[in-house]
Amino acid sequence: MTQHYIAISLLVAMFVIATALPINIGVLAFVGAFIVGSLIVGDSAKEIISGFPSGLFLTLAGITWLFALAQNNGTIDWLVRSAVRAVKGRIGLIPWIMFFIAALLTSVGAVTPGAVAIVAPIALSFAFRYHISPLLMGMMVAQGASAGAFSPLGIFGGITNGVVVKAGLPLSEMTTFAASFFCNAVCVLILFFVLGGRQLMQKRVDLGNGTITVPHIEIAKPATGPQIFGDSEAEALSSRIAREGGGDSNRLLAEVPEGQVPDGSPIQMLTIAGLAAVATMVLAFNLDIGFVSLTVGLVIALCQPTLQKRAMAQVAWPEIMLITGVGTYIAVLEKMGTIDFIGDSVASMASPMLAALLLFYIGGVVSAFASSTALLGALIPLAVPFLQAGTGVGAIGFIAGMAVASTIVDVSPFSTSGALVLANSKGIDKQVFYRQLLGYGALITLIAPPVLWLIFVVLPG
Repeated sequence: MTQHYIAISLLVAMFVIATALPINIGVLAFVGAFIVGSLIVGDSAKEIISGFPSGLFLTLAGITWLFALAQNNGTIDWLVRSAVRAVKGRIGLIPWIMFFIAALLTSVGAVTPGAVAIVAPIALSFAFRYHISPLLMGMMVAQGASAGAFSPLGIFGGITNGVVVKAGLPLSEMTTFAASFFCNAVCVLILFFVLGGRQLMQKRVDLGNGTITVPHIEIAKPATGPQIFGDSEAEALSSRIAREGGGDSNRLLAEVPEGQVPDGSPIQMLTIAGLAAVATMVLAFNLDIGFVSLTVGLVIALCQPTLQKRAMAQVAWPEIMLITGVGTYIAVLEKMGTIDFIGDSVASMASPMLAALLLFYIGGVVSAFASSTALLGALIPLAVPFLQAGTGVGAIGFIAGMAVASTIVDVSPFSTSGALVLANSKGIDKQVFYRQLLGYGALITLIAPPVLWLIFVVLPG
């Protein structure tokens, strides 16, 4: 039992240190995984490294590299202009389009990270160009993906429904789906108006003769304060990278002039085809999005090797370090039984109502740092004993609330969806955006469990 308290205390200490000092929490988490894994659990380095989220690393690296290529050759600007033209210049509609696209993808079977990885770069590029809050746009994508994931065809829906059927509990697939969609939609609706939605609805882009000018915005500003991520995009335009590419920084800055790259150039057409191929191979054939993104990116890069050379420096390396470090530490905690220890302690409480509330909180807190997919299959079985004991806690309501509580927090920068949003942000200090995501994620984690508990457990009872 003592080892579990030590591991949890060390996790808390990491956040305190990373908040007070300019140290990437990923470094702290890797060191923590080494200390806890080797000294407390007795694992070898190889066993500790086995918990490294290699799939997430490949996803983040592959997708951010691919979209850096697309940004550099003007494809993203073209897509942004096309989106504005499609909604007749109504900027306020774009965030909602992104929400419903992400929800549609997951509702028909796309994995949530895959849907976010496909939609987020486009959405955040749009936010960058038209001065929409990146937090608003990012959450539209992340929560849209969560909203649709509990459909009977969705990944989360399939996992949850399978666990419930196996446990012999009452099942209502549409109740869980509706709960997820409604709760996520309410969150982004509130966020929409808090972050300037009313002004966005009044904002129009003058299409004129059909030509849309993309306004120039500084690509990035130097990061400051604790948890400095570094400015990979600015570094990519440095004189050192310029020299490696065979030119100077001024030439590189102007290689894709704003508003002067003709839409539909051969490289842009190839990039569009590549992005469509990524979506098809990931959604229709369930291929790994990291490997697919790297493959498609390589084809694009081979066509313009000098121009695209700086894209590798635009990969979100500091964010990848953060996410994979925390993921590795959480894997050590799962292996040593700390997560199960917490869940078992709560499930054995005398008051089933209080146990339900705490399980909601555990689902939210743990899912903010670890895999929601794995968590759904682990936490619901913990609740089976008191759901079957006739304690007054309705199984259908509890399962719906538990499912939402364990996935609505995927907006955290430590979850896969939140990490993809952070990695693809543009035109904002990464540290500032990280704090915004962390603050919003913490707020959701704090407020959502008791609200969901009240709606789905207390009121029906």
